[in-house]
Amino acid sequence: MPSIERESQRIVIAGASSLVGAELKTLLEEGQFSGWDLRLLDEEAAAGTLTEAGGEPVVIQPVDEGSFERARFVFFTGSPQFVETNLAAALAAGAVAIDFTGKISTKDQPSSPWFPKLDEFWSTPIGPKVQPNGTHFWIPSAAAVAATSLSFGLRPVGLKRLSITFLRPVSEAGREGIEELESQTGRLLSLQSVGKPVFDTQVAFNLLERYGPASRQNLAAVGKALREEITACVSNQRAVLPALQVLHAPTFYGVMFSACAELDPGVADKESVSNACREAGFSVVRDEDCTPSNVSAAGENTIQLGLPQSDPTVHGTWWFWGAADNVRLPAWNAVRLAEKLL
Repeated sequence: MPSIERESQRIVIAGASSLVGAELKTLLEEGQFSGWDLRLLDEEAAAGTLTEAGGEPVVIQPVDEGSFERARFVFFTGSPQFVETNLAAALAAGAVAIDFTGKISTKDQPSSPWFPKLDEFWSTPIGPKVQPNGTHFWIPSAAAVAATSLSFGLRPVGLKRLSITFLRPVSEAGREGIEELESQTGRLLSLQSVGKPVFDTQVAFNLLERYGPASRQNLAAVGKALREEITACVSNQRAVLPALQVLHAPTFYGVMFSACAELDPGVADKESVSNACREAGFSVVRDEDCTPSNVSAAGENTIQLGLPQSDPTVHGTWWFWGAADNVRLPAWNAVRLAEKLL
């Protein structure tokens, strides 16, 4: 017989003040979980923030001894340290933990990656990854989903090598990152000196391979974490691991990427490559006059991809340009996972 906790209709968002936490709350209220008991928690610094849930004003609460009691799902959208502190309590309460922070697993609590196409990618030889009795999952970032989907999706057209450059928006640094880009943009247009407490460098109107030395944001560390995500997603599947580069882009939202793939010239043509990308879950833009962008991807639940272009000078080389909503896409995938586990 199912436990009381598994029959509960209580959901906890632990990290509710974050950008992903706010997006997740909206999606939960709009879909199948509308009407469920939604609890909003966060770290002490964010506790007390006034928001709304179910059309009613709600104050985000700090975590206490009974915060996860009778929870069916706990979505961790706060910092990695917040997850490490509270994961065991959520699992001990009988909840399914769904983590966004990139803490792929802990010593005592191994976890499984998931996004909608991953079950299909993993379908042979080991069977689908998600099991109905699973209790700890993590949601890959939009960048990791894009890279994994290209790696798996291009196998039918003879993928040999893959390299991807990701353009990181400031929203990956949270609300503080957004505020700093907004402030710097206004100050530079007014010919004033810029403040830079978050990035320790000018991020407005500027493409960068690294932030300032005093910044807590580190693009090399972001790249390392992204490689770990992708490696975990393609684990044991003999997929091609991509070479990666992560650059800063002076945009608020939306991760963009340029990918270069070496494909088998004997099977790869424009139609077969485009079809392979669609089968992998990308929304391929058919109009050659349109191109994916952080603006066009805003609010979308899939990754947009322009029509693949063959390199005119290097036979078998193909270029891809894509964009995804870095906040919306992971939140959407997490809700789909919760629905699958019901």
